[in-house]
Amino acid sequence: MSGNNGLQEANRAKKDEFYTQLSDIEKELKNYKNQFEGKIVFCNCDDPFESNFFKYFALNFNTLKLKKLICTCYAGSPIVYEQLSLLDVKPLKIIENNPNKPYKIEITEVPDMNNDGAIDLTDVEFLIKNSNNTLSLLKGDGDFRSKECIDLLKESDIVVTNPPFSLFREFVEQLEEYHKDYIIMGNTNALTYKEIFKLFKENRIRTGYTNFNVGMYFLVPDDTVKFHKIINGKKYVRVATSCWLTNMIVTKHNDKLIMYKKYTPEEYPKYDNYDAINVNKYTEIPDDYYEPIGVPITFLDKYNPEQFKIIKFRKGNDEKDLSINGKYTYFRVIIQRIKEGEV
Repeated sequence: MSGNNGLQEANRAKKDEFYTQLSDIEKELKNYKNQFEGKIVFCNCDDPFESNFFKYFALNFNTLKLKKLICTCYAGSPIVYEQLSLLDVKPLKIIENNPNKPYKIEITEVPDMNNDGAIDLTDVEFLIKNSNNTLSLLKGDGDFRSKECIDLLKESDIVVTNPPFSLFREFVEQLEEYHKDYIIMGNTNALTYKEIFKLFKENRIRTGYTNFNVGMYFLVPDDTVKFHKIINGKKYVRVATSCWLTNMIVTKHNDKLIMYKKYTPEEYPKYDNYDAINVNKYTEIPDDYYEPIGVPITFLDKYNPEQFKIIKFRKGNDEKDLSINGKYTYFRVIIQRIKEGEV
């Protein structure tokens, strides 16, 4: 099974139950620590009992100095609480009496509930079990597009989640409509969506800190047929194209590429249908060339808007894919280097 088959099958079947590992969340989110202070974080695709996003923010609520944490789940999920519980909380009455009903958890503080001198998962579990205002049922279906969840979105500052792969375009469109900051899990295929690419071109979205060439393992339901490995009795699927996307500050995009090669027409042929040279790897961009250049879509992970400007994606002047000597190239971004001092 190839690295992307699990994701492709999930898209076809509209099964979006890919649960991000806590280690991957910690690796990425530690870089945004100063941007969370005083903010309301909304995880709007996350059953708190199953989501490591909830677990991360609940455990680090005080360290990040959050104002509030909100998590909502949706009705109809094929994964139930008993199957993938990441907490040790026994089913609460509100859940037992309302099976398959969506609910939300809102946290405004995480005190040392067991008086052991430290904030840990036990305090979070105790808080959920004993605070009357923490957990409540939703009136609607818990879908991020429902009025109820949109009202919570309006209240929030930052959305952090792993949204449904099949609804990724619509999810980002909603975040843009309500002018929200976000850090979300996606895949490199999303970089090619015209709606997402437009945001890159306008410097309104960027890749996160995690190198998306590494790939990530996601926890999947027990009834998943194809998977890559089993850890502690749970199935995991590797998605080779997984990546983080955000509109928040990512300092690596302030770094300028170091270019050492020199331009020669033999090494850098021009496209048949667009006045630009082709570069197969971002590391091979010539240092002495300031005209349009075609680079792989993965260049966006290194994109610094002060060093380059994005011109267009993929198509030549004839609106066909860019070609060299009659052979098409795919997923190319046309960029141009910005001269020092140029506005």
